[in-house]
Amino acid sequence: MRIDKFMTEAGLLSRKECAAAVKRGLIAIDGVPAKNAADHIDPEKVTVTYRGETVEYRAFTYLMLNKPAGYVSATDDRFLPYVVELVSPQLQKIGLFPAGRLDRDTTGLLVLTNDGKLAHALLTPRHHVEKKYRFTCESPLSPDAEARFAAGLTIGDYECKPAVLEADADRMGGIITLTEGKYHQIKRMLFAVDNACTSLCRISFGNIPLDETLAPGEYRFLTAEEIASLKAQA
Repeated sequence: MRIDKFMTEAGLLSRKECAAAVKRGLIAIDGVPAKNAADHIDPEKVTVTYRGETVEYRAFTYLMLNKPAGYVSATDDRFLPYVVELVSPQLQKIGLFPAGRLDRDTTGLLVLTNDGKLAHALLTPRHHVEKKYRFTCESPLSPDAEARFAAGLTIGDYECKPAVLEADADRMGGIITLTEGKYHQIKRMLFAVDNACTSLCRISFGNIPLDETLAPGEYRFLTAEEIASLKAQA
């Protein structure tokens, strides 16, 4: 792999920036300053440093994004802001896409990756990856709402899989756990129990909780443990 490709896939530098960094002696291979950004390396056998810091090789990239309201879960859109715009220009160049989707006005945890195989495995119905959502609603939940969610609600012509509803004490919101993700599903499920959703935030994806230190619009790389957890669920 070329050094400049390695640095681009690491999400640190564009190829042009990498060439400039090599000229300035900022990139080293096993402690020796790189001579040419086009030189080839085996990232699994050498140590690459940039400004003295080790750069870890990533065959694929996995990010946790705290999606803000108003963004569509897409890699591009002609008219609306989209989630991939929220990451650095370098990361925008490596083919990241959202693993699943959140509605435009829904906030919270969204995984961005360029690992198509893993994303497909996580989203396929047979794997039943759990997603938890914190919601508020327009009026108090009916006394039978939990039982109706657990039995599997019908929305339109679709019969939902059983879901877990944990209502807050005042029954003006709570947490819903799903193992699927149909279009506007939670909003339609609340409508089916004679209510309306007023806010919705995904707080976990599989075994990974939303990092509460991330402000809306902020992101970070998933840890090795979080990546392993996703792969185990897939």
